[in-house]
Order: sequence, then C-alpha cells, then structure tokens
Amino acid sequence: MNLLTVENIAKSFGELVLFKDLSFGINKDQKIALIAKNGSGKTSILNILSGAEGPDSGQVNYRKGTRVSFLEQEPKMDPELTVEETIFASDNEVLKVIRAYEKALNNPEEEDAYQKAFEAMDRFNAWDFETQYKQILSKLKLEDLSVKVGLLSGGQKKRLALADALINKPDLLILDEPTNHLDLEMIEWLEQYFAKENMTLFMVTHDRYFLERVCNEIIELDGGNLYPYKGNYSYYLEKKEARIEQESVEHHKSKLLFKKELDWMRKQPKARTTKSKSRIDDFHAIKEKASNRRKEHEVQLEINMTRMGSKIIELRKISKAFPGKPILDQFDYSFTKGERVGIIGKNGTGKSTFLNIIAGKGEPDSGKVIIGDTIKFGYYTQKGIDIKQGQKVIDVIRDFGDYIPLTKGRQISAQQLLERFLFDRKKQYDFVDKLSGGEKKRLYLCTILIQNPNFLILDEPTNDLDIVTLNVLESFLLDFPGCLMVVSHDRYFMDKIVDHLFVFRGNAVVENFPGNYSDYRAYEDSKVIEKREKKENSNANSGSKNSWKKESKASKLPYAEQKEYNQIEREIQKLENKKTKAQNEFTNPELSGDEIAELSKKLQEINTAIETKTERWFEISAMLES
Repeated sequence: MNLLTVENIAKSFGELVLFKDLSFGINKDQKIALIAKNGSGKTSILNILSGAEGPDSGQVNYRKGTRVSFLEQEPKMDPELTVEETIFASDNEVLKVIRAYEKALNNPEEEDAYQKAFEAMDRFNAWDFETQYKQILSKLKLEDLSVKVGLLSGGQKKRLALADALINKPDLLILDEPTNHLDLEMIEWLEQYFAKENMTLFMVTHDRYFLERVCNEIIELDGGNLYPYKGNYSYYLEKKEARIEQESVEHHKSKLLFKKELDWMRKQPKARTTKSKSRIDDFHAIKEKASNRRKEHEVQLEINMTRMGSKIIELRKISKAFPGKPILDQFDYSFTKGERVGIIGKNGTGKSTFLNIIAGKGEPDSGKVIIGDTIKFGYYTQKGIDIKQGQKVIDVIRDFGDYIPLTKGRQISAQQLLERFLFDRKKQYDFVDKLSGGEKKRLYLCTILIQNPNFLILDEPTNDLDIVTLNVLESFLLDFPGCLMVVSHDRYFMDKIVDHLFVFRGNAVVENFPGNYSDYRAYEDSKVIEKREKKENSNANSGSKNSWKKESKASKLPYAEQKEYNQIEREIQKLENKKTKAQNEFTNPELSGDEIAELSKKLQEINTAIETKTERWFEISAMLES
C-alpha cells in the first residue's frame, strides 16, 4: 500500500541548486534510508516530506488519513511542559485514555470518573500500551516525568522527541539521524524495537550497522540523481560498486564516440543538410555525456605529524566525582606509542569528563596527569567549531597559516587543503554559517588535523558526517602513526580503528577490554546467555511445579479481574505516596487552622481509598486461591 508519492520536487537556495526533478514513493512496511554527501539536501528532503517546508516545485502526495511523525536533529518542544505533558500533548486517542485514567487514579474520590476511565482502558486495550510507552521512556533514560523540557540537555530533548515519535505509532516515521545522542545500549535496543514493530520508516543516518540491521531499502542521492537499492547496507555497497564500474565503461565509450564525432564535425562544410543537423544535435548530447565525469574526490590527509618521544601520558591514581556521581577512583594507566583506545559506556558515566582531564581541559580531584614533552593534542569536541560573524570557510583555515606542512618536506596552500576536504573553490568563499551541520563538522575536523597533533582525542567525531567522509576519515586514522582516543556510538567506526576499549560501567568502574566493540559485544552476550542458563537450571531444580500451579490458577480469572489485579497494587502504592506527602505537610508550622482542617479531610479521603482498594485486592486474591 502506497503511503506517499514524491513527484519532481526541487529545492534551491539562491544560486545553489540542491536537487531538482526528484521522484520516488514510500510503501507500507518499507524501511528506507536516504544516503547522500553532506550539503546535498538530505535534511531538506526530510523537511519537505514532513511538511516542515515546501519544495520550490513539484509536489508530495500522502494517502488520505496517513499519520506522520518527524524526528528532527534539533527538536522543537514547549520548554514549559514536563516530560509527561509533552508525551500526552499528542493527538493519539489511546494516550488520551491513559491520561484520563492517570488523572482518575489521583482523584480516587471521584468514583464515576474512575469507573469510566477504567472501562475506557479496557475498551481501547490501553493496558499494554501504557506498559509499552513507559518501557520506551525507561529504555531512553527518561524516568523523571515531572522535569520540564526547558531543563533537559540537548541529548535528553532528542531522546524525548524520539520517545514521543515511537509512542504515537505513526503510519510513517521520518527520522533525521536517530542514533545521535543515544549511547550504544540505546541504539541496540532501538534496532530490536524496529525489527519487531511493523513501522514504515524513512531516515537519514550515518550509522552503518544501524543501516545494515534496520533498513530493507536504500536510496542514494548522487550527482542530482536518485538510485534505489532493494536491500540493506551490504547489498547497497555491492550494487553501487557495480554501478560505478558500469558508468566507467559507458563513460569510456562516450569519450571514444565523442572523439569520432568531433572529427566529423570539423570536416563538415558550413551548409548543413537535415540529416547532418540531426547528427549535430546528437553530437552535443554525446559531448555532455562524455564530459560528465564522476566527481569521486578523496580527502587526502597526509598531514605532517609532530614527532613523538618515548614518554606519552601517565595517569597516576586519578579520582574525579560530582555530587552523588563518582567518575574515576584511583585510576592508573600509562599510554604507549601508537595506542588506539575506544571509550564506551552509558550516557552520564563520565566519558567526556575523562577526555577533558587527559587534554588538560579539566582537573582531577586527586592524582596526577603526567604528559610527555613532545605530546601535542588534537582535541575534537562535541561543541564543534566557533563561528565568527562574517567569516568565510577559507578564513577559518588561513587562521592557521597560508601554507600547511605535509610529509616529506612538501606543503600545500590553504585553498588546496580545503579542496582535499571536499570544499571546492566556490564553496571556500561561502560564509561558515551557511554550511550544513555535516560540512561544519568536516571543516572543524580539518582545523584539528592541520595543527599536526600526535595525540588525537575525538569525542563523537562521526555525528553529522556523511558516509563518504566517514570512510575517508577511517582510512586516515588507520594510517595515523600517533596515539588515538575515541568516544563514539558508531560501532562500525569503532570496530575499524580501535585496538582496545575503556568500558565506563558507572560508579567509577572503568574496565580495560582487549578488543574492538564487536568483540566486547560478543563477550557480553556470552555472559548473559551463561547467566540465563544458570537461572533456568536453578528454576528447574527448585519447584517449577508450584509456579505452574500458581500460573494456571491466575489464568482462570476473568479478563477484567486479571487487568484489575495487575493494576490495583500500583494504585495502592500511588495512594500511599499521596498519604506520605499529606502527612509531611502537617510538619509545616505556618499552616492555619482552616488549612489543617482541609488537610485532615484530604488525608481521611486517602485513607478511605486505600482501605477500599486493599479490600478489593484481598477479594481478588481469594479468587486466585480458590
């Protein structure tokens, strides 16, 4: 079933033509990734599909009644709403039913409202939905539902926007870099979620493992043309290589034909026949095809590295903690030449803090960081490039000099360097604030590398970089002779360039794991399997028959009682929390007599509700035992 049809859309910004005459469709259950170089209009295409902006020409037609959710790179949400209010602000009917039920729980004295809310939960089968949406929030580390959006970090806002999009269960989900701001555990959960949910997806992502495991079709925008591939990332790579080879053969044939036709054109007299005029028209078409060479640039990063001495960096009993959150505890480590360390761990475990301490951007609470005399850091942070008003791309590089030293005593100009970073001469004179997010990151990476570091520290370097640039960066880092430390959630990237990992477990636990990310994942999975097998064996030997009997009795309950039984303990717990809060309010010495009387009445109502719920719980428990 077709959900969306795109017909001949085009988008330009001034003289810059991003794309034109693009057409494609999206069908139900397709999981499509759009691949293109930075600056070629990927985000503009997503904005057009979502309705956030319109095309200059062409149109987008949706099937009637299609519900669409759009996850932007920088989500726009009301800063005054709480996390819970943001979720419930949706038009989703089931969410409205759940909200009414939650409200009824907080007002147990309104029995009619509670009964209606309870019946609506049954009617819309909202019990399972409620469990699922709370699980989504938990997996994305959004447990505090009362915090206001304005107090969240950028990463938390992106995760909240993702949770909101998933919970709404749209017919079509459009995603712009969904794995940015997710830690590795969250990304793997999201892969599994998309694998089991029948959702139609259209996304832009640079995460190649995510592409491999989630998408069943890839559309590449290359040279203004769209190329569809009916398969995952591996299939795309294979078929793209075949396409490029075929284009190379056709280009060679076109050049030979062009030379032949050029000779004929030069020999023709000025008077043309109708037949020759037709051939002349064909000649111009051949000329255009022959000159349409592929622009397969490569970033040649042969920057001259500062010499590295025998002493690198020593960390001696480093400790660091924030209030209620220990990061490092007596951490010791000595780096050796050519070491390549990947750093992984959940968000908030201190990875960026650790990098700052090593680079001298932060201080440990205790311990020493001893840095060798020859060490020169290149530190790529998540903050990105500082944009000066009115600064052009070429000016950013010239701040480091007009000429850049290369290996073997050679040098290149700032202009030539930018060309190697895929900024052509015209692009070099664009204002920096006009660049796409990925182009700014590429320029920032360039400014780090041209300073000839011998110890590279990269904090999430893959965010917003296109796959072409990622492949080139990987090639450079594989040949980089200095030391390297990387924090990244891009598992494909980590697998290629690191030799061992620092695993931040939280609570100041840091493990040194010998291997790349896939090695680590396989090791962790084997531990989970071993633990599960032990638990199953233990259960098998300790009275599984009794458990079976209990389950069989529970299954005899009518459906409504089963639902009520599953909910009633939570309702009692909420009432108990309200009771504790009310009792604590009595300690306020400024309460007036009327306020004390009102509070006493409220407390009595809560106690009555608890007694009623508890009595009902015993009734259902008796049914279980009968």
